[in-house]
Amino acid sequence: MAAELSVVTERLPKSQVGMNIEVPAAVVDATYDRVLNRLASRAKIEGFRPGHAPRALVEARLGPAVLREEVVETMVPDVIRQALDKASIDPIENPDVEVLELERGKPAKLKATISVMPAVDLADLSKIKVEPPDHSHEVTDEMLERRLDDLREPLAEITPVEREVRQGDIAVIDIEVEADGNVIGSESSKSTEAEVKEGVLLPELVAILPGTFLDETREAKVTFPDTYSNPALAGKDATIRVTVRGVKEKLLPALDDALAKSLSNGKQETAEAYRQAVLEELEESAHTVVKMEREEAVVKALVDASSVEVPDSLVDRELTSQLEALERTLSRQGLKLDRYLQYLDRSIDQWMADQRPEAESRLKVDLVLAEFAKREGLEPSDEEVIQFLEEQAEQDEELKTQVKELKKSASARRYFGSRLRRRRVLDRLLQISGA
Repeated sequence: MAAELSVVTERLPKSQVGMNIEVPAAVVDATYDRVLNRLASRAKIEGFRPGHAPRALVEARLGPAVLREEVVETMVPDVIRQALDKASIDPIENPDVEVLELERGKPAKLKATISVMPAVDLADLSKIKVEPPDHSHEVTDEMLERRLDDLREPLAEITPVEREVRQGDIAVIDIEVEADGNVIGSESSKSTEAEVKEGVLLPELVAILPGTFLDETREAKVTFPDTYSNPALAGKDATIRVTVRGVKEKLLPALDDALAKSLSNGKQETAEAYRQAVLEELEESAHTVVKMEREEAVVKALVDASSVEVPDSLVDRELTSQLEALERTLSRQGLKLDRYLQYLDRSIDQWMADQRPEAESRLKVDLVLAEFAKREGLEPSDEEVIQFLEEQAEQDEELKTQVKELKKSASARRYFGSRLRRRRVLDRLLQISGA
């Protein structure tokens, strides 16, 4: 299009831009002519060879509404592309376009609403106070003993006993789960062996089983999380009944020098050396947890103090992606999305409305950290991404065999680039904040 468009822009809420576009009459007329020529070349009208009917007759047969629609479909995409270039706007989705005026011999007037990446008002991190965690990660003697018990557990001697259930025992139990007055067969079982221990059984069952004798039944009230894998129980209040059918005692072997050498594959010769090595591992894990909590605290402080208006279109896209991931997960479990939502008593729109605040919060974090990375020049080069990919593969036996394919994959390079950028962002945040 040789003639210049007239483009007037205005900022709108939610990271949108409005464009009022005026298309010169010459462009409108030229588009009408081009559309008519195309339609006439394909028209089949009685009394004329295909493509040879007069344009005026073709236009009369089509009618003004159909012709105008064809002109809109032909002209608008090109006009919008030019207008975006002229205004230097990079949309994050297809603009919403309204044709206000369009007729021969007159300038056309269009109105477009475009969603763009939002501007981030990044807080000054050096002025942000990062609150330290209100708890300690000091490794206690009790934690060390518990870890040593866990390491010896595979070698434990398990012996049936005739007494009540005690903490740490293996209980042989019949389980019956009832919700909404119905027994859930898929969750009920007979003669199931379960260790009476936190992290193995539900806390409610760990609380009621100790002290239970053979053939005695006890029950616990449980509320299943909304994300529970069985839709029949997701978000439901249920009753779990357990009947003890047997009790087995677990006896751990003594931690002597011989066992220490065996457990460490010869790295430690004595029980004391083994205890020290396990203590150091626990302290290293505690250090990692402390660092993660510091990272979470400084990210939260920066995001809370920064300002960004997340576009609805980005949130919609995030929710759609999340819903598709949920559908894939359910499909692997042999479940249908619509059936799952029926169990939750939610429509897709209601589910999206429920998830919307969390999705918006995640996007705000991503946008703030992306802006921080940009300001600090933390974007890795292609060479650095490849190097990082190779380093990560060295630590993962499965990835080692896929390095060549990963290097060729654009999506894999983006994934590892994103991980490296986030690692750099977190390190830089901790450095600046002194957290």
